[in-house]
Amino acid sequence: MLRTPSTTPADRFWHFAALLIAAMVLLPVCAIVWISLTPSADVWSHLLQTVLPGAFRTTLLLMLGVGLITGITGIGTAWLVTMCNFPGRGIMDWALLVPLAVPTYIVAFAYVEVLDYTGPVQSLIRDAFGFKTSRDYWFPEIRSLGGAVFVMGAVLYPYVYLTTRASFLIQSASTLDVSRTLGASPYGLFFRIALPLARPAIAIGVSLALMECLNDIGAVTFFGVKTLTFSVYDTWLNRSSLGGAAQLALAMLLMVFLLLWLERFGRRKQRYDSGGGAKHRPPTRFDLAGWKSGLALAACILPIVLGFVVPGLLLADRASRRLEELLSDGFWGMVWNSFSLAAIAALLTVAISVSLAYALRLNGKGPLRVAVRLASIGYAIPGTVLAIGILIPLASFDNFIDARMENWFGIDTGLLLLGSGTGLVYAYVVRFLAVSYGQVEGGFGRISPHLDMAARTLGRNAGQTLSQVHLPILKPVLLSAALLSFVDCMKELPATILLRPFNFETLATTVFEAASREAFEDAALPSLAIVLVGLIPVIFLARSSASSFRTRLSHRHRETAARTATP
Repeated sequence: MLRTPSTTPADRFWHFAALLIAAMVLLPVCAIVWISLTPSADVWSHLLQTVLPGAFRTTLLLMLGVGLITGITGIGTAWLVTMCNFPGRGIMDWALLVPLAVPTYIVAFAYVEVLDYTGPVQSLIRDAFGFKTSRDYWFPEIRSLGGAVFVMGAVLYPYVYLTTRASFLIQSASTLDVSRTLGASPYGLFFRIALPLARPAIAIGVSLALMECLNDIGAVTFFGVKTLTFSVYDTWLNRSSLGGAAQLALAMLLMVFLLLWLERFGRRKQRYDSGGGAKHRPPTRFDLAGWKSGLALAACILPIVLGFVVPGLLLADRASRRLEELLSDGFWGMVWNSFSLAAIAALLTVAISVSLAYALRLNGKGPLRVAVRLASIGYAIPGTVLAIGILIPLASFDNFIDARMENWFGIDTGLLLLGSGTGLVYAYVVRFLAVSYGQVEGGFGRISPHLDMAARTLGRNAGQTLSQVHLPILKPVLLSAALLSFVDCMKELPATILLRPFNFETLATTVFEAASREAFEDAALPSLAIVLVGLIPVIFLARSSASSFRTRLSHRHRETAARTATP
């Protein structure tokens, strides 16, 4: 943080702007709390007796199952690619990330198509054994809670894999070597040394996966799983009870805050020195041969096949039957809607992130630091909850303007904000601000405060210092932040369904509606477009995570050499 001897009007401007932005981000949460406490008195009792217990129980079971699958898969594969040598390890190192490119709702409708009664798997079983109906044989029901757990676990495990792999990479090799000399077996080394040291990273990865699980609306709808998210959607749209939906959203918020607390509780007092001395090096890998190497390779390939290859091949096959849609105006209209909204939201998100990070750099004391931290919680809030919180203030504003214009000028303005997509962009910005802000803040942290002091000495104010010094240096960081925000906005479904203007379709909403009416071929081409766009940040993430580790390692070696050379 840069501390200046005096506070100029420009500094106060950035401070006020950051506080205003934080207030706008928190506005949806405040709106949910307000409306959930003001509806008719019988709503709470009705929800507590009918909807909430079942939805809460189903949500907990779903999160428990997804947490177990993502934890086991992510930790196991991270250990294999980090600590073991086997054929194909280098490819598996980055390929295990590719399921992140496929949204859960796309994988869900793909597996419904593959494993349902009319799908190729059950059809092959009936043809092979001569079965006539489903009563003649048993097959697991994909449209169930178990099916939702399987699909979400197959897609969301990379969150745990990524954080745990990074933790294994930076653990001191000398610590592991000492354990080996004391007779620790590979299994003992994993369970007694590496796994406890990686607990903070595992807690972060599992929490991210569970937040995405809680946010999902597409997969649970396809599988008929009545989670809290589904109940909010159903109560609002099908039962026309905004107050009831707001109260369910408040229950989801409480669950999110509990999840965040559990994540911090899981990381309590778990900060270890990774060993910055001269002996810090990548861990020595175990050489696997024979059946062990084959088993390790199979364990890494299986999640990739289930989370990416199977849905990807199905989408490619179904999309190849509808290639004529590439020439239709409707398809390109959906592409334009998705692209334009995501681009606007990504630019705004990056601009707001720069404002927050720069204001904190100028003077990060007290209320401002708290406000910026609160402004970054949007990623943890499910899209359905955000949609309700945004609808309330924007609808009130639209109705106020429309009434005034009608009374004063006889003009019917309609829904200025909600009808123009402004509410949707607002939701995107609040939801994905944390993704962009984390990168921008890290970029500012790598810029020396001496550059700011030099610019101020040369007569530059805060705004000129930002535009002439920081932004040119931050160009790569801003580009990556905008890219990640853009792709997240392209894939976002819950808020898009609830806040989009009338007769406004995006790629995500088209996939959802087509799959809801069992028209899988209609959804294939839009789904494939979303997956191809989603591959861009995954490739970027795979490359940047490896280069980031190499940079940290070489930096530590340089620091060690400098300390050694100093008398």
